[in-house]
Amino acid sequence: MLNPFRIAKRLRQIGLIGLGRRNAEFILTYNQRRYYPRVDDKLITKNLAIEAGLPVPELYAVVREEHEIRELHARIAHHEQFVVKPAHGSGGDGILVISGRRGDKYRRSNGNLMGREEFEHHLSNGLSGLFSLGGHPDHLLVEYCVQFDPIFDRVSYKGVPDVRIIVFFGYPVMAMIRLPTRLSDGKANLHQGAIGVGIDIPTGMTRRGVWGTEPVREHPDTEHSIVGLQIPHWDALLDMASRCYEVSQLGYIGVDFVLDRDRGPLILELNARPGLAIQIANGNGLLPRLRRIEALKADGALSSNPAERAAFARQHFATT
Repeated sequence: MLNPFRIAKRLRQIGLIGLGRRNAEFILTYNQRRYYPRVDDKLITKNLAIEAGLPVPELYAVVREEHEIRELHARIAHHEQFVVKPAHGSGGDGILVISGRRGDKYRRSNGNLMGREEFEHHLSNGLSGLFSLGGHPDHLLVEYCVQFDPIFDRVSYKGVPDVRIIVFFGYPVMAMIRLPTRLSDGKANLHQGAIGVGIDIPTGMTRRGVWGTEPVREHPDTEHSIVGLQIPHWDALLDMASRCYEVSQLGYIGVDFVLDRDRGPLILELNARPGLAIQIANGNGLLPRLRRIEALKADGALSSNPAERAAFARQHFATT
C-alpha cells in the first residue's frame, strides 16, 4: 500500500503546487483583473496577437446575433473545413470541428454527419452562453481548421494535438503536448481523456506522459511511443510564448499552440488560469521554476527581451 506521508514528502521535494497555492500566490498576485479580457475573449486575443505579429488561425466569420446563424451557411460555403468556437469558452466546451461536407450536411471530426438544423442549434446554444465562462451570452468565431504536422500521425487519434507552455513574466517555465485519444473523442483535452506528454524546455523533446493518473509511454490507441519526439519549430514556439507576456500583460499564463503542416506554429489561445496537470506530465513541480523567476523580479533583473527570456528558460529549466 502506498504511504501517503511518503507521497506527500516526494511531492514537496519536486515542488508540486496545488490549485490553492497557484491561485493565491501566482494568479491573484500577478494577474491584474483589468487585463483578463485580453485572454478570456478569443477574438480580442486573436486581434492582439495579429497586432504583435504573431501567427493565429485565419478568421472566416464572427457570429454575434441569431439571424447571422442562417446567413453563415452562405458565408462559409467555399470552406470545406472549419472550426466554430465560443469566444468565452473554456476547457474546449462548445468547440465544433467540421472536417468536410456531404451534400448540405457537415461532417464532424469524429466522422458523424450533422444536419443544418443540428448545426444551427449548436451555434444558437453557443450564442446563449451554454459553453461560456459564467454562462453569459457569447459570440462565436469561425476559423481555419488546423491540419496537424505529420510528425504526430502515429501518436494522435483523429484530432489535432496542441502544445501548452506555462509563461511567468515572459519566461517559459514548463511545457507539454496534449495528444487526442479515442476516449477524448479526438480532442486535446486532458479532462476528457487526452494524454499529457512533458516536453524538455532546452531540447523540445518529449520525456514522459500521463493518461488520467496513469503514467504512459505509448499512445493507447496507436501503440506508438510518445517518448523521444522532437517537437517541430521548438525555438520559435519558446520565442512566441515569451512574447505573449507583452500581448496579455498578465504575469502567469498558459499559451496554447498548434503546429500546422503548412503554416507552422499558430497560437490558439491564452489562458489566465492554466491547469496543473502539466506538472504530472513532466514529473517536475512548477514551484522551483516560478521561485527562480520571482528572484529575478526581486533583483530587478527581469528581461524585457523575449529572446533573452527564452534563452534563460533553455538554460535553466530542463526536465529531470
